[in-house]
Amino acid sequence: MKIIGLTGGIGSGKSTAAGFLKELGAQVIDLDKAGHEALKKGGGAYEKVLEVFGAGILDVEGEIDRARLGGIVFKDKEALKLLTKIIHPVIDKFAANKIVESSHKGVRVLVLEAAALLEAAKNWQVDEIWVTVADRKTALNRLKERTGYDEEDVRSRIRSQMTNAERIKQADVVIDNNGTLEELKAKIKVEWEKLRGRMIDS
Repeated sequence: MKIIGLTGGIGSGKSTAAGFLKELGAQVIDLDKAGHEALKKGGGAYEKVLEVFGAGILDVEGEIDRARLGGIVFKDKEALKLLTKIIHPVIDKFAANKIVESSHKGVRVLVLEAAALLEAAKNWQVDEIWVTVADRKTALNRLKERTGYDEEDVRSRIRSQMTNAERIKQADVVIDNNGTLEELKAKIKVEWEKLRGRMIDS
């Protein structure tokens, strides 16, 4: 089984790329969603996050409001590092279980989709790093079309992440996504065929 770590900055089209890989036959695990689940009551990280960041991050039902939490950590790199330290052991356990499960099922290509894969130094979990990149203007334009994002929120999230140049240095495959959906799909298909070739050769 080949394990691909798929990452990229906000607005780079990482999740869209993951969808195209799934269409081609990959098993895709969204570790960002696993992180969201970890923040819920009983999710493994709830109590510690509440202890560290305080009751101000809770909604009326007592669940962690990710928008409020994000408003804190995406403007403070030390706070983001602290959150990462709390939540990633939970995500790592989830990922390890999924890897074992996929292997037993005979999955040939497993994609671990994670926004902070490189920031959290999780290279060891995967065989290859695939990075989607888009320039800042393109990312901002895409995110303005989404609900729930204002421009300052988006800019603070971009500033909290690695730069494209830093990601590219660690990437095995770089997918430029400044174009259309059709262009992205074509690029993913090309890289998929290359991956299949590498798997045959190995």
